[in-house]
Amino acid sequence: MNVNKQIQIEKITLNFGAGKDQSMLEKGMKLIEYITGIKPIKTKATKRIPGWGLRPGLPIGCKLTIRDKTKADYVKRFLKAKADILKQSNFDQHGNIAFGVHEYIDIDGVEYNPDLGLIGLQICITLKRNGYRIKKRKIMKRSIPKTHQITQEESIEFMKKEFNVKVEEK
Repeated sequence: MNVNKQIQIEKITLNFGAGKDQSMLEKGMKLIEYITGIKPIKTKATKRIPGWGLRPGLPIGCKLTIRDKTKADYVKRFLKAKADILKQSNFDQHGNIAFGVHEYIDIDGVEYNPDLGLIGLQICITLKRNGYRIKKRKIMKRSIPKTHQITQEESIEFMKKEFNVKVEEK
């Protein structure tokens, strides 16, 4: 097999949305730091939605991106929270994976914290192949050719092979 066609994990993103509830946002910040040991950043609203009480600049959530060598270990821990079973709808058309964990105590190695209560978060896994840098580089940006893009079927096969994930049909 071509070395440049091998799929790798580019990053893992942990998201927690709290809306306008600032006490819930602080719990989400503590939760992500409790799980990973890394301090997350706050995300802010960009639109004004009066019905929801949102205005531009209001912190409404937090996120953390993991790009270091421990990505695979985190993926294994998060998949155990889902019993190594994902739905086909968790995979998008570009091969990325997104799923939610309803209660953080389901994650392997994380114990109940009474300060947090029982809350969950969303996990997104971004996959890539060698050469994806051309899409993001500063000089001479190019699009990824169709033959080099990751499809939903390829990402499902990658997750089955690397992490023994079972994929349920819709």
